[in-house]
Amino acid sequence: MQPITPDIDAPLYGIGVAAAMAGMHQQTLRQYDRLGLVVPVRTAGQTRLYSLRDIARLHEIAALSSEGVNLIGIARILALETENARLRDRIAELTNQTNSTAVVVWRPHQRRGF
Repeated sequence: MQPITPDIDAPLYGIGVAAAMAGMHQQTLRQYDRLGLVVPVRTAGQTRLYSLRDIARLHEIAALSSEGVNLIGIARILALETENARLRDRIAELTNQTNSTAVVVWRPHQRRGF
């Protein structure tokens, strides 16, 4: 039997549970949603549902805030981290491509005197 691996992107947690897991007030999560720092999935009834990735991001926001970074700075840091991850994924994708169009030509030099 294979171990069950949780989907960290699955929106499973309501705002109350997510706030408790992040150690924050529900109103703080609403403010972060308005600012675009953490954007949970919305149900048809507009209920916010948070994933484990969202909750990890809330912890990251709390850590940056405790270090004295303001919300605008936090937004910029998170955007740069997201872009950095996207670029790393793209580099890995390009590195792993097997269908290269590069042509390598090798011509051995003839040694003189032998």
